[in-house]
Amino acid sequence: MSAAGPTRKRSGTLAASKAEDVDSKWMKKALEEGKKGHPSPNPHVGSIVVANGELVAAGHHERAGEDHAEITAIKAAGLKAAGATLYVTLEPCNHHGRTPPCTEAILAAKIARVIVGCRDPNPHVDGGGIDKLREAGVEVKVGVCEEEARKLIAPWTKFVTLGLPYLSLKLALSLDGRIATRTGASKWVTGSDARARVHALRAMHDAVAVGIGTAIADDPRLTVRDAPGPSPLRVVFDTKLRLPQNARLVQTAREVATLVICNADAPVTAEEELVTHGVEVVRAPSSAEGRIDVSAALHLLAERGIVTLMVEGGAELAGSLLAARLADELHAFIAPTLLGPRGRPGAVDWAGPDKPADAPRISNPQWELCGTDAHVFGPLSYPEKNPTADA
Repeated sequence: MSAAGPTRKRSGTLAASKAEDVDSKWMKKALEEGKKGHPSPNPHVGSIVVANGELVAAGHHERAGEDHAEITAIKAAGLKAAGATLYVTLEPCNHHGRTPPCTEAILAAKIARVIVGCRDPNPHVDGGGIDKLREAGVEVKVGVCEEEARKLIAPWTKFVTLGLPYLSLKLALSLDGRIATRTGASKWVTGSDARARVHALRAMHDAVAVGIGTAIADDPRLTVRDAPGPSPLRVVFDTKLRLPQNARLVQTAREVATLVICNADAPVTAEEELVTHGVEVVRAPSSAEGRIDVSAALHLLAERGIVTLMVEGGAELAGSLLAARLADELHAFIAPTLLGPRGRPGAVDWAGPDKPADAPRISNPQWELCGTDAHVFGPLSYPEKNPTADA
């Protein structure tokens, strides 16, 4: 008896560990499935159905208004869903929205076990999906690959909890930190492979934005051309409505949605001219310096359903976002070239930190080559200043 007890305990521990490994393996497949689709303003969600140790069906939320990931997977599984295990990256919904509650479909399909990546962070939804399933006798396990599941919905989490878009900041610069030559020429600091990567990033965002300085200097199109995917909403931060009528952004506004954000006292005549070309103009509160209050402007974009926003320049806009700690992710493309001390300095124009320890930095940066350029990217972290720390 004394020997059998510990043996049984060890056997139980090994069995639990093996089950955990199995659940993690299948959840990772659901997470990969969840990266698909364009569901904004809803979150990315993936789901799979497993029966007798075999993958039966997979599904993801393709776009808002269409079936959620669980429903897609259950429909694909058909009768095989009965008694099976459902893996889903986000807690199944238990409320009526554009689609019926996923909990009802799970119960109707007679799913025996549900494995959830993470709970629903939406403070405005009293869903109780996990509780509903448990009350109905379904075995529910929560928190499998939770960190990865939360990362998948990070943009949406910020959107629903703070009312702000998840903001990616893109910079292109030389080795010596210049964004243009001494004459102002900036096409092209980086190569074609880096530009294709930028276009792929654009296609992953709901909107892409630039400041008026960049809009005038570069006359960009801000469309997706060198990568598959849709062109996002184009946004210009333009305090005084200086965007020229012959700018490519204006001339193509009826083909690709374009929005200009200005402050309250921008000229009405300039707004009327832009509107005749199909440009939407939105007025935002002013900052203390008389510029656009970037935080207020981002709230206005979120109200329009913009969950993810990529800002591509210019230096003043990037600096305002970093100073306000509003940028969530950084993508820096660094060309192996030197533009010299008289080149246009600073991809970011801001006062900056007092000490290196106070600087925003990429957490767990990833480095990749894009042709001959380096692409360093990852989430930004903002260390808290310690006023009592030694100088």
